[in-house]
Amino acid sequence: MNLHEYQGKDLLADFGVGIQRGIVANNKAEAVDAAKKLTADTGTSWYVVKAQIHAGGRGKGGGVKLAKNLTELETIADQIIGMQLITPQTPPEGKKVNKVLVAEDVYYPGDSEPNEYYVSVLLNRETGRNMIMYSTEGGMDIEQVAENTPELIFTEEIHPAHGLQSFQARKVAFNLGLSGIAFKGMVKFITALYKAYVGADASLFEINPVLKTSDDKILAVDAKVTLDENALFRHKDYEDLRDLSEENITEVEAREVGLNYVALDGNVGCMVNGAGLAMATMDLIKQSGGSPANFLDVGGTADAARVESAFRLILKDPNVEAILVNIFGGIVRCDRVAQGVVDAYKNLGDAIKVPIIVRLQGTNADLAKKLIDESGLNVLSATAFEEAAKKVKEAL
Repeated sequence: MNLHEYQGKDLLADFGVGIQRGIVANNKAEAVDAAKKLTADTGTSWYVVKAQIHAGGRGKGGGVKLAKNLTELETIADQIIGMQLITPQTPPEGKKVNKVLVAEDVYYPGDSEPNEYYVSVLLNRETGRNMIMYSTEGGMDIEQVAENTPELIFTEEIHPAHGLQSFQARKVAFNLGLSGIAFKGMVKFITALYKAYVGADASLFEINPVLKTSDDKILAVDAKVTLDENALFRHKDYEDLRDLSEENITEVEAREVGLNYVALDGNVGCMVNGAGLAMATMDLIKQSGGSPANFLDVGGTADAARVESAFRLILKDPNVEAILVNIFGGIVRCDRVAQGVVDAYKNLGDAIKVPIIVRLQGTNADLAKKLIDESGLNVLSATAFEEAAKKVKEAL
């Protein structure tokens, strides 16, 4: 589950991570009020106005701007709120901005120059351990840094039994070239950041940039935070942070009816029970010359109502040219699934305009195949994986 920048910063602050302070606003009047409060609380007289959408590269699309007074702030907030912001990480049509974060200016002059760094915390899937990835090249796309100057990217793996050790936090600060107060500040920052990552059950923290201010404070100027949805049962309050307007509408509908659905960009819809079989089915579709349009796990209770809901979700995608139903009947009987497919097909009627291939294996698979074959509907049955792949290929 992705969070907005302002939500991510609030979460970090709860764990003691230093942040650039800001207040969210839904319109230009609220933005002005937020700026006045920031001035009273922090003394700032310049303000950074940031569009709040779930996408990076906001500055490149005109979604992050500096205001040097309240008049400029009001104008900028009015321009950004309601705009269709297009960035490298948004769909081609962009995303509508419904709110902005009015943040304090932390690039003020002082005894030294401000410096920007990149810091992220994530899981290293090769080793199964959390790691801190960091670089002196903050403010830039980390992909470009990795491609052009990979020697400037450092990683620190965390042993799951021991957690982050103090010498590791000091190593991060040292590799970033810090000393004195800034060194101690970075050690504290990294320690609190990792504590937040574990404590919030996050799957990604990306802070770009982490800023060393001119008076040696260490602050998170941006915050990309992704939480592990599987751990939300431990954090009931985090569910309130979900912004449904930023999520795929079909995925939201699937979650409401208890289905696991992930939208993809292919042309063959998948309806499967079990994540492992779903992954194998997507491989099967690729081998047949198609491309999976979704990941859809109907679970172990694939009754008529559930199957119908799954069909409706898949058919919302205009790119779907065929649907492959691949069910293993272990807990659920195949003939019940087959009857569910037939009933769902009849209920949906003219809504189904693409061929459907059904492969059912397991308990009562022979009865299931007979039900499908004698239904009189445009549903093709298959027994083996190869047969299903062949029929998918013929349907495209």
